[in-house]
Amino acid sequence: MKYKVLVDFTDKENKHIYREGDKYPFKGRTKKVRIEELISHNNMRGHPLICVVKEVEEVENG
Repeated sequence: MKYKVLVDFTDKENKHIYREGDKYPFKGRTKKVRIEELISHNNMRGHPLICVVKEVEEVENG
């Protein structure tokens, strides 16, 4: 899955600064628990910081 940043925040785990619209994580992979924390209200900010990006399948014109 791909994730997009909803609001600016600094990641407490690696101190990377994320800006609204950035992809999350900026490189590599991250733990499922951390994703769940950032998607939910169960984080230091009290509201979702990232969301799932729905991938749209390209359709060839035929």
